[in-house]
Amino acid sequence: MEIKLHNTLGNQKEEFKSIKSKAVHMYNCGPTVYSFAHIGNMRAYVFADILRKTLKYFGYEVKQVINITDVGHLTDESDTGNDKIEEVAKKEKKTVTEIARFYEKAYLEDLKDLNINTQNTIFPRATEHITEQIEIIKILEEKGFAYQTTDGVYFNTSKFKDYGKLGNINIKEQKEGSRIEKNSEKRNPADFALWKFSPGAGSGQSSRLQEWESPWGVGFPGWHIECSAMSQKYLGQPFDIHTGGIDHIPVHHNNEIAQSECAFGVPLANFWLHNEFLTIEGEKMSKSLKNTYTISDLKQRKIHPLSFRFLLLSGHYGSPMNFTWDSVLGSQKALEKLVFEFDNLSDGEIDKETINQFKEFIADDLNTPKVLALLHETFSSKKSQKTVLEMDKVLGLNIAKLAKETKENIPEHILELKKERDSAREQKNWQKSDELRKEIEREGYVLEDKEKESIIKKTLAGIV
Repeated sequence: MEIKLHNTLGNQKEEFKSIKSKAVHMYNCGPTVYSFAHIGNMRAYVFADILRKTLKYFGYEVKQVINITDVGHLTDESDTGNDKIEEVAKKEKKTVTEIARFYEKAYLEDLKDLNINTQNTIFPRATEHITEQIEIIKILEEKGFAYQTTDGVYFNTSKFKDYGKLGNINIKEQKEGSRIEKNSEKRNPADFALWKFSPGAGSGQSSRLQEWESPWGVGFPGWHIECSAMSQKYLGQPFDIHTGGIDHIPVHHNNEIAQSECAFGVPLANFWLHNEFLTIEGEKMSKSLKNTYTISDLKQRKIHPLSFRFLLLSGHYGSPMNFTWDSVLGSQKALEKLVFEFDNLSDGEIDKETINQFKEFIADDLNTPKVLALLHETFSSKKSQKTVLEMDKVLGLNIAKLAKETKENIPEHILELKKERDSAREQKNWQKSDELRKEIEREGYVLEDKEKESIIKKTLAGIV
């Protein structure tokens, strides 16, 4: 079946064709590990996971790389300011490595909670690929695309005529002092750092916690060069798919394209896919507004991470989405209903007509809202468990596993309450039966009444 994906490069839906038959090389922009990833960040990785699972479902072998930024991402998102990780390390009186590894581990735990498969994913760290970054900068310098200033080595964007082609960015309209930091030594406002010199380098008074020797002096790499170096090392160039959030389009991804294509003379990636923002209660996520919720925050409020995944899948990755506590609670109830109903489905064969529809929807630019609607219909029409599990190979909601967990490890006192209620129900003592039901539900369990006795299950809130 033909897979169509919306390619930001060209801004249109295109038939996906891999460079090598039935093999896909994919790069997903990863986290800067100086703090916990918030739920807006996690939308990018759920999207990438759906993409990976879809490609695998249609028979592709996927080689996936997600970088770990542990140096070079500065506080003002440009080429000045302090390194985000170093700033946290100094504040907490810890080493940069301690900070980076702590938040890297937390990020990987979040991926696990969201049922994002990382078994064969490569997670290269920027600090472990300094040599590769220096080599690309040397190539750019030799080809005349780089120049040196008093504070570093910069890429000359005027030398790359296609600069800004991703998203059709008009660099003439970009003004210094807004997205682009004013720097009198830069030849063009959009020029960006490939290598930055450490303040006080050579004097023994450098304030940097991370710095390396280079042909241009002691310093550290720019934020953008790491992705070019690591994608080229692990995936080659060109590779098939590069993903990220839409905020990466104007600067970070256009800078990657510029330096990689100028260094190696071929495209960086054939398909560029970007997910839209997730707003919180109608507002942009911001630390000052204290609305940057994490997966841990969801769990503390008894929201199962897979309920959040369900919420994300209810919207198309390329459309803006607004998170509210009511919406995620609604998603939890919707997923819970499917989970509770799963055991009541037959053990029959896969419904081919349903799966053909599923394939059509997911192959059409990962249309997960239509797939979820089809999933609800599958339950309503009492199709087989195998039909549900076939769709869940891509959705990743772990419905069968959740159904099993709802019945496991029920505490003894809850089982005693259930037994007492079954007895009251048998004696047609409806008042006592209702009171006991409410008591059981307050504890985070639900009852499904059968002819002679009831079946007790945990809610999703009870298995977080």
